[in-house]
Amino acid sequence: MATQVLTENTYLAGARNSLRKEDCMELYEKWAASYNQDLADASQNYIAPLLVAQAALASSKDPEATVLDAGCGTGLVAEALAKGSKWTIDGMDLSPAMLNVAEQTGVYRSLFKVDLTQPIEQPDQKYDIVTCCGTFTRGHVGPDPALREFVRLLKPNGIIAATILEEIWVSGGYKAEADKLEKEGLAKVVSRDLIDYRKGAGDKATLLLMKKTASA
Repeated sequence: MATQVLTENTYLAGARNSLRKEDCMELYEKWAASYNQDLADASQNYIAPLLVAQAALASSKDPEATVLDAGCGTGLVAEALAKGSKWTIDGMDLSPAMLNVAEQTGVYRSLFKVDLTQPIEQPDQKYDIVTCCGTFTRGHVGPDPALREFVRLLKPNGIIAATILEEIWVSGGYKAEADKLEKEGLAKVVSRDLIDYRKGAGDKATLLLMKKTASA
């Protein structure tokens, strides 16, 4: 369920301030139809999906990579991936309305209605890459079990490229979960960069790249 920061747009404000997934569901069902248009507005400069896609593309030269776009929203990350590769992309989101818009992009192999706050009903080691943009934020998806599930779904040496709202990187437990996965030998943090959600705006995200260990 992709989201953004407080602006004059009431949907953006509501997404940032949602504290329960039920509230998020209701909001995104209403917002889906205008989501892309709202974020494409010149005043938004919503660049996070492009940056996630670029990080994923730079992480793998496999022309036949399979990707899970987790919390895919309307498909902004996948559309950027499709412009730079011929990868096979599956998408997951909690909002049926957002999934309906994502399906219209034509870039997904399959789309699934999935609650990322719960274990994901997909087999181990299915994907080469997991992308997740705008979903790790307040009132949406926490670090546990999502990060661990992403690692489980990856093939050995697979990559996670995810944004996490910077203000909750530590307080929300994301850093602690990433450290735990490293200590358990399941994955390694490749990089952690501070990026803009919106170009030139004050809202920041951690762009986290994690690599699953070869033996996990």
